[in-house]
Amino acid sequence: MAPNDSAETTGEATSTVGGGHRKASRYIVPVAVAGVAAATIGLVPALASTGDPDLPKISAQELVEKIAASDEEQLSGTFKISTDLGLPLDGLAGSLVPGGERGGKGGGTAAPQDKLMELTSGTHTLRVAADGPERQKLSILGSSSEYSVIHNQGEVWAYDEGSDEVYHAEAPEGRGAGEHAEKAPKGAAAATPKDFAEQALATVGDTTSVTVDGTAQVAGRDAYQLLIKPKQSGSTVGSIRIAVDAENGVPLKFTLSAASGGKAVLDAGFTKVDFAKPAASTFAFTPPEGAKVTEADELETGKDEHGAAQKALPGQLAELEGLAGEGGFNVIGEGWTSIAEIKTPGGKGLPSAESGEVPAEAQGFLDALGDKVTGKFGSGTVFKTRLVNALLTDDGSVYVGAVTKDALVRAADEAAR
Repeated sequence: MAPNDSAETTGEATSTVGGGHRKASRYIVPVAVAGVAAATIGLVPALASTGDPDLPKISAQELVEKIAASDEEQLSGTFKISTDLGLPLDGLAGSLVPGGERGGKGGGTAAPQDKLMELTSGTHTLRVAADGPERQKLSILGSSSEYSVIHNQGEVWAYDEGSDEVYHAEAPEGRGAGEHAEKAPKGAAAATPKDFAEQALATVGDTTSVTVDGTAQVAGRDAYQLLIKPKQSGSTVGSIRIAVDAENGVPLKFTLSAASGGKAVLDAGFTKVDFAKPAASTFAFTPPEGAKVTEADELETGKDEHGAAQKALPGQLAELEGLAGEGGFNVIGEGWTSIAEIKTPGGKGLPSAESGEVPAEAQGFLDALGDKVTGKFGSGTVFKTRLVNALLTDDGSVYVGAVTKDALVRAADEAAR
């Protein structure tokens, strides 16, 4: 094993790639970690390394710069994915999604924002291919069929073999561009170890320890291991470990562990990877004859067979942003113990089955998750996962973060003064 570098780095690193500058922001961010864990997926830690290669010594700062300078835009590979947030999400999805089970006949569309939510629980194998910013493909491999999302220049296609349904949308040519940008399927962006690493490696000050912790071999490639740990107490995050390709700086494996121990919450790693250019045919798609094709625009105002209103994910996100903006949004604390405080419009507390605001089966789920708490703020309910916890007070305030239950109660008490 190569010598470890135990020196910490929390500053900014700048590297020059292809004549331009890329900034490797000071690393890691609790809010980003919470967002990744809540909105996306994790992986089983069974993505085994096969030996510890002897590599030249590298500092944490140099390894951070290596990740930032990585410009590999062509690859194909397979990786496994699973999560352990400590939530029965499969049961929740089945009870709340109109039409019952996802992916079956008549169970909705093949829209990515629906299908990829299945990755928030269980174990999955995915195949990915990329050829620059305009061509990517992600496939979820099932036992008897697969689901694929293909971005090929100006179009996005999604196809569910199991239900023989197709989703189609226009994609913006480049980030943030074009009048059709809002139609691109957001929410499916983070999937590969590199995606997770980029969202996790974000700005912090001196609240984080960043070190190089040995080497590993992932998917047959030599890698350094970057270890990131919070210095603050009260966070539910134990550590983040990123295996970085020693040759090109691409993150090959990403593991997020909870402070409480046990199986990793988030652990994404390649089992096979190739950095050669994928064949152009990889990104070609024509809807099979007889398949049901749904256009993105149809989801804006359409209704499913049960009469429930359907909206594309961009519209849902806009509503959430409007909710935060209308009621007020504040961040309490800093670093790993940051807590988001949201004032809901009208001061409404937790919805209930008695008021008809949620289905009875969903009420049972919420009751099973929540812990009743009291304090100077009054009373409320804490909803817990292994990583992200949220306190909803009876007067409609929400406190959420990758922090312990006690930290949420203290924040609510402080805000009540």
